Amino acid sequence: MKRREFIQEATIAGATLGLAGRTQGAEQQAPAAEAPKGAKPTFRDIGWVWEGQGIDPQVPPSIYGLGQGARYFGLSRANFLFHPNDVHALRLLQDYDEVTCDISKWGWEWNEDGRPACKPKSDPTTVRTEGENVARLAREFPNVTGVYCDDLMGLMKSYNYGPKEFGEIRSAIRDANPDLKLWTVVYTHEFEEAAFWTGLRPHIDVVTLWIWKPENIVHMTHYVDQCLALFPGKPIVMGVYLRDYTKVAPVPVDLVMSQMEGIADLVEKGKLSGYSILAAVLIDGHRLQADAVRDFITAQST
Repeated sequence: MKRREFIQEATIAGATLGLAGRTQGAEQQAPAAEAPKGAKPTFRDIGWVWEGQGIDPQVPPSIYGLGQGARYFGLSRANFLFHPNDVHALRLLQDYDEVTCDISKWGWEWNEDGRPACKPKSDPTTVRTEGENVARLAREFPNVTGVYCDDLMGLMKSYNYGPKEFGEIRSAIRDANPDLKLWTVVYTHEFEEAAFWTGLRPHIDVVTLWIWKPENIVHMTHYVDQCLALFPGKPIVMGVYLRDYTKVAPVPVDLVMSQMEGIADLVEKGKLSGYSILAAVLIDGHRLQADAVRDFITAQST
């Protein structure tokens, strides 16, 4: 599938999310200097990459270390997951413009045979403690601008807590650092539980929207409109899967590119504030998809 040529620059997302406007070049280049003050953000400026070594079925550990996925795509913003939030990790990301840190909280367990498994421990006490930890770290690493809650609905239901407890978590984080934004994952198939999200809405700062089944990418514009209605006034960052987890296989390149084209169009229309690519750990085995996304970002940002 041929990519459409978009010649207009992205308009609203940087201002909405408070992005710094600094860009990166090719895979081997370090983050570049800041864009001129007041300049509109480019498509590159509004892109994020999931960073960290998650273990998924039939996905081996990546050759790309922490922060190198963003470098590969020419981006300078990272959603950091799967590892401890500490100074050792954040030093590896300190040259990037913005970082969000997972508080879900994904961590490592070892099976009986000694093999690792990446699983979340998302009881309210753990999420609050991790959020407060990130809030303290952000004082040392000012590029840490947010905390990230993956699979929020499912994990809250698994650990049996609701909006009251979640609001207390966000209040504790804000008490420790009032500048941090709280990001959360929302799947399009979760829209039907509107009451759940309505209760959480006051405690969410940024929505990352994910289409679980690639064949539903054709409905993306409709999904974004639904999300805007469910979360009025909230920035929406569109999730981009390189892998189809329902089929344990890469998403076909034409579908990935259809989504990227749609994202660029929705950004231009002021409906999306950015995109988040999942993930650095998938680049090795999803090279065609990753290269196509990287080339699209470059074409959109020149």
